[in-house]
Amino acid sequence: MKRKTEYFGVAITALTLFAESLGAAGLTSRSTQESGKPGGQVIARQSKFYCNIKALTPEERAHHKQLGDKLTAARKALVETDKGYEFQFIPQDVTIAELADWVVTESKCCPFFDFHIDLENEGKRICLRLTGEEGIKQFMRAEFALQ
Repeated sequence: MKRKTEYFGVAITALTLFAESLGAAGLTSRSTQESGKPGGQVIARQSKFYCNIKALTPEERAHHKQLGDKLTAARKALVETDKGYEFQFIPQDVTIAELADWVVTESKCCPFFDFHIDLENEGKRICLRLTGEEGIKQFMRAEFALQ
């Protein structure tokens, strides 16, 4: 049981790092559900959405967080789509190369996301859409405090 508890602790830490990279506040993990059992035992069930924190080196993680902080500060709009969420930026604040850098790193630790980068409105808007399997929107709303 100790091994499972340690594993879920690692998963929650990974989700926290991911949320911080998107600028989420007040993260409370929904990746595991716990229910008390008689005698103080806890049973945990894992969601299909989890992050692999071992996928990034400490240096990659630091760079990813720095870039995530920049993207969060530069975000102009958040749009809910049928299959996820779209983060909108203007090219003066964020480049496609920076978004691509963030996506490549994020995909290493959170491969359950589908990433889409678009240049729209005659080059005046850059969009990053995060989509995925059924339940991804609920996961994102819960984990990243999205409205």
